[in-house]
This record gives sequence, structure tokens and C-alpha cells, in this order.
Amino acid sequence: MSNASKPLDYDRASGGGRYSLLQDKAPDHDVKVDHLPDLVPKWEPRSVGGNKSPYEVWGKKYWVMKSAKGYVAEGIASWYGLKFHGHTTSNGEKYDMYAFSAAHKTLPIPTYLKVTNLGNGRTVIVRVNDRGPFHGNRLIDLSYAAAVRLGFQKKGLAHVRIQAITVPKGGTYNPDLDTAGSSKKEVNPPIVLASEPAKEDQRSAEKSLTFTHLQAGAFSTKEAAERLKNRLVQVFDTQIKVAIIKQSDGLYKVFLGPYSNDEALALWQKKLLDAGFTKPIRVALIP
Repeated sequence: MSNASKPLDYDRASGGGRYSLLQDKAPDHDVKVDHLPDLVPKWEPRSVGGNKSPYEVWGKKYWVMKSAKGYVAEGIASWYGLKFHGHTTSNGEKYDMYAFSAAHKTLPIPTYLKVTNLGNGRTVIVRVNDRGPFHGNRLIDLSYAAAVRLGFQKKGLAHVRIQAITVPKGGTYNPDLDTAGSSKKEVNPPIVLASEPAKEDQRSAEKSLTFTHLQAGAFSTKEAAERLKNRLVQVFDTQIKVAIIKQSDGLYKVFLGPYSNDEALALWQKKLLDAGFTKPIRVALIP
């Protein structure tokens, strides 16, 4: 390391002198989280702080998504702990490493997420109130308590799936419903996805729409979407047609189809579930 690089490295590590610890670390005692109640997602307005778009960190720009609805992604999770404990998060709250929270680069603040450790199947619901992580290829930074709940606090990293839980204004969260808002015992209800911003008369047209595709995933990077596409092709070969379409909110969404009828859509939903993929959502693509 050259002398010229040391000031920049120190500045990054200390947050411009903001943090007293240069390296993050875990608490010096075992943390128990079994007594902590699960978060109950609710509708919240966007916070005043933390949602500037675009924003820039270390010379790179990031665009905050317009909505978290339908967001699903897989990637590497890390945790942040004692170094940041008690300091202000991006939306002005105080970071509490003993609560279930998270930092994400582009999801709206706040957003509730269901996080699944794909290595052991453990899950936790967290609330995004901070920005990051900005190093490496990590998808999300979880609070230390969330890492304990997921069982990777000692490893430091985990391969996870994150799914947004969106509650409509005036609505309530039902734990018996999945993240798409549908009964776990029923086929997902259809939703409409548009490749361009929705028009004013879209709602009146929805009733006549025919749902011909399945959304298998939504990702903040094209590389992540390509990985899912490659996995699908490896499993089903030429049985499926897979397309990646970038949406107006910046997400790369993976679509399967077209399918000719509801029976075919339901059949392929079951096939993907049986093969270990996340339950896909029926959609109509609006030109």
C-alpha cells in the first residue's frame, strides 16, 4: 500500500472520521435472539432521508427504486455490528445491532424484507433503514441480530434470498400470506407489469388482460438475472423460453412464456416449485 492511498483508505474506513472503530466487529458476548418478536410489516411512507435518487458513494451513482413491490433477489449477505451501533442510519434513525434491520443500496426506505438463508433454510423479517453495502459484490447488510437469527454470524457471509413484503396503505400484514400477497395454499393472483410507465387507463384495461407469462425473479443487476436464467435453462433445457426485460424502475425481471392458458401457467408454477425455484407470479406484459 502506497502512502498516497492511506488517507483515502482511512477516510473510507472511518466514514470520514465518523466512526471510532476502523474495523467492524461482533459484540464481546453471545447474543440471544430467540426472545425477540418477529417484525410485523406495515405500510409506511417513504422517509424524508435516505431516498435521494440518484446518490453517489465513492464515485459510483445509485438509483433508488420507485417501488419494492415484486422485488426478489439472491446474493451474498453480510452483517454490520459494533462499529456502527448507535450511529445514525441513512433515514436518520439510530442503528441498533440488536434489532432486525438492514441496509440495501437501492430499495426504498423503509422496505420490509423476508430474508432466507439458502444454506440452512432459516428466515427473518427485517426493515431496511440504511444504505449499503458498498464493498465487494454483496447484496445486503443485515443487523447483527438478523445474522444470528439466520445462523451466519460466525461465518460473516451467507447466500440469501430476499423478498420484499409490501403492505397497501390502510391494509394489514397477514403472516399466512406470502410476499406476493397471496394465500400459500392458492395460486398467486395475477399482477400487471408494464415495460413502460403505466397509463391512466391501465386500471380499466386490466380486467380484459390475458396473463400469459410468469415472473421468476426481479434483480437489481443484469448479472443476477442472467444467473437465474442460466439455472432455469440448465434444469428445463428447451422446455422453457426465458427472457430478461429491464423495467422502468431499473429492475431486471426474468419472465417465462408465453403460455396459452391458465392451466399451463399453473402447471409451470408447480414445476418450478418442485424444482426448488421461488414461486413465480403470473403477469401480463403491457407493450
